[in-house]
Amino acid sequence: MFPELRRKRQALSGEECAAVLNRGTSGVLALYGEGGYPYAVPLSYVWDGEKLYFHCAKSGHKMDAVRRNNRASFCVIDRDQVVPEEYTSYFRSVIVFGTIRSLEDDGEKRAAVERIALKYAPDDSGENRERVIQREWPALGVLELTVDHMTGKEAIELVSAKDNR
Repeated sequence: MFPELRRKRQALSGEECAAVLNRGTSGVLALYGEGGYPYAVPLSYVWDGEKLYFHCAKSGHKMDAVRRNNRASFCVIDRDQVVPEEYTSYFRSVIVFGTIRSLEDDGEKRAAVERIALKYAPDDSGENRERVIQREWPALGVLELTVDHMTGKEAIELVSAKDNR
């Protein structure tokens, strides 16, 4: 179902893909949008080692798209160094393909929101985190992306640099 990476030497291992997802702070979620148009939206996220979580509003274009079709992809760019003299870029990225759902269970939703909060505000007090979550809770939606397939790739120049170490 998923095509093989053509340039296998440039493929990232599962561990390297996970490291990219852990380092990243944003990515682009792609969904089946209105009228059959792709809908790609930049989002903050958290990766728990198995699934991705996103916070959002409970309604809107994104939630409509998720209800329409639960298949999604999410791309994180870890590196994009433009090298004009070589007419290229030294890149590293990961794409996750999977199914997405809105978390309706308060326990699941709360656990995901806690992970997101800890990633983006790790030094905040538990008391303040609780206050903010409670304030936002009524309008807060959380999406969970379950991974069916994950692939990562980096520029051949980065592969060669690793080989020369």
